[in-house]
Amino acid sequence: MKFFNSFKNSTNQLLDSIEGHSITIKREDLIHPDVSGNKFRKLKYNFEEYQQQESKTLLTFGGAFSNHLAATAKAGKIFGIPTIGIIRGEEWAKKIEMSTTLNYCQTQEMKLFCVTREVYKQKEKSVFVQELQSQQNNLYILPEGGTNSLAVKGCKEILTAEDQNFQVICCCVGTGGTLSGIIESTAADQYVLGFNALNNPGVSQSIKKFTLKENWSIHSDYTFGGYAKVSSELVDFMNHFYQQYKIPLDPIYTGKMLFGIFDLIKKKQWRWGKNILVIHSGGLQGIKPMNLQLQKRELPILNYGSK
Repeated sequence: MKFFNSFKNSTNQLLDSIEGHSITIKREDLIHPDVSGNKFRKLKYNFEEYQQQESKTLLTFGGAFSNHLAATAKAGKIFGIPTIGIIRGEEWAKKIEMSTTLNYCQTQEMKLFCVTREVYKQKEKSVFVQELQSQQNNLYILPEGGTNSLAVKGCKEILTAEDQNFQVICCCVGTGGTLSGIIESTAADQYVLGFNALNNPGVSQSIKKFTLKENWSIHSDYTFGGYAKVSSELVDFMNHFYQQYKIPLDPIYTGKMLFGIFDLIKKKQWRWGKNILVIHSGGLQGIKPMNLQLQKRELPILNYGSK
């Protein structure tokens, strides 16, 4: 598909030396204003497969803050592909207007179905989704977060030849697809450190389905309580980071990872090499809905641009 072959190349942006550690940010967030970062990478080959299978509709899964849902809805709109989003939590059916992400998906003509968390856990095996399959001809199902072998193939293209000099590559972890692709494309002397964005102890087994390499591990001390959960300390860090480097971070994934990296270095607990490449996986659409939630709780908000 022409769109996926004409994206902007990501650039590497070097930060100041942090206590003797060189930190470079790979700006995957700049690939595309709406289908950016790892979501762009994950969708690339899945949309090609959709076209080859001559599918009629694309169905996928996500929560009310899901970067994946927003990117899929936009890509579907670009290509004229009907999309369906299965939303975690039946309560959202009565308050879609309270989620800028879900509102955005609807503006991109994605059809939303809000289901119970029990149904959501079953994903494509649920009776609800099976009924949709029986009603739709040639339904293409994309897993939660877009993670499958085609997504990993796309994420293998994140690292380039110029990145082989870094000792360690850091990446956020949700469903594990992005990390799997990065691991697969690393050089023999490189190490990959994943930062879990949610309490997901089973993600390591998911990653092992896509790679046999062992040059990686996952750090889970900076989830801030779980998916889409933040604290005033995290918000303060992200605001200060933007003031100093003019790089916006998202509160669900990249912000937590950078907080963790800086904190580990500050505490002298960093042990993975001093030449560090950090993957900025995009997700900036999540800033506005998070700020709305923070305002309701009368907490500090992120003081930089949101759509």
